Amino acid sequence: MNPRSFPIALLFVILTTTHALTQIEGPILEGPYLGQKPPGSEAEVFAPGIVSTPHFDAFGVFSPDMNEFYFIRKGGDFEKNTLIVYRNTNQRWHRSTVPNVVGEPFISPNGKILYLGDRYLERTASGWSEVKHLAQPFKELGIMRLSASTKGTWFFDERTKVGTIRYARLIDGKREAPEPLGAVVNTGMWTAHPFIAPDESYLIWDSEREGGFGGTDLYLSFRQKDGSWGSAINLGDKINSEVSDAYGTVTPDGKYLFFYREMGPGNLDIFWADAGFIEKLRPK
Repeated sequence: MNPRSFPIALLFVILTTTHALTQIEGPILEGPYLGQKPPGSEAEVFAPGIVSTPHFDAFGVFSPDMNEFYFIRKGGDFEKNTLIVYRNTNQRWHRSTVPNVVGEPFISPNGKILYLGDRYLERTASGWSEVKHLAQPFKELGIMRLSASTKGTWFFDERTKVGTIRYARLIDGKREAPEPLGAVVNTGMWTAHPFIAPDESYLIWDSEREGGFGGTDLYLSFRQKDGSWGSAINLGDKINSEVSDAYGTVTPDGKYLFFYREMGPGNLDIFWADAGFIEKLRPK
């Protein structure tokens, strides 16, 4: 599937503020990262048969405390796009779904907001709040992915203007108007899914442009001392492939890059790789 379009046991319900999380029993998963063996520098499928299946599995992100993992699945038991979450409770991971909530997830660095494009949920004492919408002018921009830094700056794409990544700073509690990034980022036939580092020192996004490996590739740019963005760095053939690779995300502990890869019609898999390349590429 091109990124431009996009016998389990007993069920029981756990109530949140407004959403019912449907928890599903499955294989026993223990340890960090859903009990998966960490990869090296070459990208590997994440949790094959558990998270990555022969269906649409994409947009994988961890919560800042690394005890929740969210992604979207369509296929198999799920006829429509479904937000799935694995939660680590008492050293074991348990899978739930969040009914009637879809979108490309990103959790704010403080863990209090779950962004879903132009909508969001707020964390409460009993779970996630009801769905809320971003204020204007963001509400109607058709945002696919929104990520945020610890300063509260938003970086986001636009479904209606594919090829333009914008940012909007939070200054004295007020959100500034969105501004487009420069040609270093906004170049090519496809530019989307920005991930901003918590400290805003680098940006990862996917782009289809000349010199790539095929389809969309993942790129990295470092912020320069003058505030501008450095040259776009293709993440190379250990990450990118001849098909589309997109939605890059670095885990909150800074150790791994997660992204999805097009595996066939209607089939996306989540991959991960050691994120040590970031420091190796960072200007000294």
